[in-house]
Amino acid sequence: MSAPTISFEFFPPQTLQASFRLWDTVQSLAPLGPRFVSVTYGAGGTTRDLTREAVATLHKSSGLNVAAHLTCVSATKEETLEIARGFAEAGVKELVALRGDPPKGTGAFKQHPGGFANSVELISALAETGDFTIRVGAYPDVHPEAASGQADIDWLKAKLDAGADEALTQFFFEADTFLRFRDACAKAGIDKAVTPGILPIENWKGASKFARSCGTKIPAWLSEAFEKATRDGREDLLATAVCTELCSTLIDEGVDRLHFYTLNRPELTRDVCHALGVTPKTTLQNVA
Repeated sequence: MSAPTISFEFFPPQTLQASFRLWDTVQSLAPLGPRFVSVTYGAGGTTRDLTREAVATLHKSSGLNVAAHLTCVSATKEETLEIARGFAEAGVKELVALRGDPPKGTGAFKQHPGGFANSVELISALAETGDFTIRVGAYPDVHPEAASGQADIDWLKAKLDAGADEALTQFFFEADTFLRFRDACAKAGIDKAVTPGILPIENWKGASKFARSCGTKIPAWLSEAFEKATRDGREDLLATAVCTELCSTLIDEGVDRLHFYTLNRPELTRDVCHALGVTPKTTLQNVA
């Protein structure tokens, strides 16, 4: 089994303590040589400024290839494109373009007056600039707002046809979920990379709550295993084994790229990467 190419997702810190945690996470994972790292937006664009600051700092100080999340929420088209231009001027040439979630408690997504109606419009506008590598989201389990799994795939194809270069999937718990999705994408004529998103399970209660909120199916065997492991104090051991087996199965099926949702907690992600043969390649640049 050859080692996969990896990438990592971080979220922007909202406190001083969280800033230290993010930097510790970067220091721990950067030596593994990710092809890029991404920094998220909060729901409703609540961390937009924090995301910009975190992206700028990581780009300048870490030597990593940094991708910024960009959404359609709570901004006009011009405001959104101005943010994109700011990234480009700072040397950040990779974006994860998403429709984005509305602010909590506000119901379904509503187009901002003068804003982009959806992710396809956003991607088209970004692609026209010629400044960016553009990645988008994909959903092996049906998105809560999608009419069907096929509707999800049709929308993914529209995003890729609009100018996106690669798709990063929502996390899933069983390899067959991704493999069936990959087959369906190929059947639909999607020929750009669809990279599986991996969530190392640091905390089962939190991970299962997260899964329910985004429509990810929770296998009964996995829930039972974590409930027992938690009682026995073996949750970390189980988490490492489950995630490593999931990734190994994907690699055996021809997957050569993995995107890890780190939740700014690097230990489990690092341990899984080591188990997959991804070993340190470089050291992090010193902060100026």
